[in-house]
Amino acid sequence: MPWRRKVAIAALTGALVVGPGVAHAAPQAAPAPKEQVAAATITWTLERAANPTQDQQTAYNLITTAMNAAVSRYNNVSDLGKTITVRYDPGVPTADGTIRFGNRSYMTERTALHEIAHTIGVGTSSGWSSLGGSGTWRGAQATALVKQFDGSGAKLSTGGGHFWPYGLNYENEFSSTAANRHVQIVAAMVRDGL
Repeated sequence: MPWRRKVAIAALTGALVVGPGVAHAAPQAAPAPKEQVAAATITWTLERAANPTQDQQTAYNLITTAMNAAVSRYNNVSDLGKTITVRYDPGVPTADGTIRFGNRSYMTERTALHEIAHTIGVGTSSGWSSLGGSGTWRGAQATALVKQFDGSGAKLSTGGGHFWPYGLNYENEFSSTAANRHVQIVAAMVRDGL
């Protein structure tokens, strides 16, 4: 199925609201970045209260903006596929890999990209342990990619379930270029055996 048709189907599917308290969302159409390789099939669902409070509605709006931007970027820059359930949980300090957003200051595209990577296996899979457990990512494809970005001496460091550079571990690491490279590296890690 051509990637544009997949994106159109995902967008139409995302526009539906299924049952009380559950909203489905998909990436909004966005201009493709130069690094575009193929459309992916990452989709997401936001679990919502049937009668949200103002606090919940504000959080849902922020989460929807962040997730739509992050999923759109993953779908435009990688060929990864995943279905993700997202929740608002004020008790979560930032967000976590299930994905549960808590603190409003982390309801950003950067956090969403980072947390999607965890759902794909960064810091959570057996492939992560075997290829990144030594403090340096040992997979050939992601290693070659970071060298392409940053020069022959570059390496992907790992620790605490995270990677850098391009792990988007902090807000000050975010830029459009860094975000695209993050997605490309996660996709390369998957090809390496993540």
